[in-house]
Amino acid sequence: MAATTFYAQIAANRRNSWLLALLVVVILAVLGWVIGYGLTGDPGGGIGLMGLAGIVAIVGSLASYYAGDQLVLAVSGAHPVDEGQEPVLINVVRELALAAGVPMPRVYVIEDSAPNAFATGRDPGHASLAVTRGLLDKLDREELQGVIGHELSHIRNFDIRFALLVGVLVGMVALLADFFLRSAFWWGGGVGRRSRREGGGGLQAIVFLLAIILAILAPIAARLVQLAVSRQREYLADASSVELTRNPYGLQRALAKIALDREVLEVANRATQHLYFTNPIKKWEERASGLFSTHPPIVDRINRLRQLTGEPPLAGRELAALAGLD
Repeated sequence: MAATTFYAQIAANRRNSWLLALLVVVILAVLGWVIGYGLTGDPGGGIGLMGLAGIVAIVGSLASYYAGDQLVLAVSGAHPVDEGQEPVLINVVRELALAAGVPMPRVYVIEDSAPNAFATGRDPGHASLAVTRGLLDKLDREELQGVIGHELSHIRNFDIRFALLVGVLVGMVALLADFFLRSAFWWGGGVGRRSRREGGGGLQAIVFLLAIILAILAPIAARLVQLAVSRQREYLADASSVELTRNPYGLQRALAKIALDREVLEVANRATQHLYFTNPIKKWEERASGLFSTHPPIVDRINRLRQLTGEPPLAGRELAALAGLD
């Protein structure tokens, strides 16, 4: 495996994230055009529907943007801590916040024995970082630095804001498709009669049928792209963590240790799992879903870190121990 630098990985992951976001825009544009043409016979007919879907999606996303962090912290059972209560944790967060050039976030602890962490907040000035008791108990300082560096990188890279942007676009796709499918029965008869009456309107009927197919498939495709964006931002945060700590080994060990841990993070759910350092819903749990995974495989993340030092990919017992645990 050829060695690379964290700067190269950061640039590649940012580029991939924006390309995937552009793909969601393309899906939305194609769906809107096909629906508009299918309903009205006018290529611009979907613009009004896209605008309505956009307003609804933006209103819902803004509510989540400004109040979602406190809701997530409350649902997760996180409580704030200070230096007197958790001196090592606060010291690590402070030193890495200085390295990242971001304000000191509010720090919380979740009293759960499963090791994990997450960051939330709309920007670096309104950020919170939560870690579990299991993370503090089971990781050494270098491993803790790797995890905290990863979460602070999410804050510095504005990943919450980027995820909101993609979420709004995906929400518009879903709302537009849902509206069309609910009204397709009523519109379909009119399109068919108009096609027979005008003779040359057969193209509209064909596009209408195509719109039904796309309305079914587009939300699924957009959701998969959204998850791919989430995975790219995880790769980005890993590389950015190494930029802050200059120590890929601590992050590697933390990833492996957390993946091998059999504790279940009870407070996590599918609505919050994308926020965590590693997927808190283990593959062997009933609530797991491999198709809609929000995190890249642990083995892939470790191998990318090994590229930074020119090490070969995981193999043998190491690979067997970690493969398929996500």
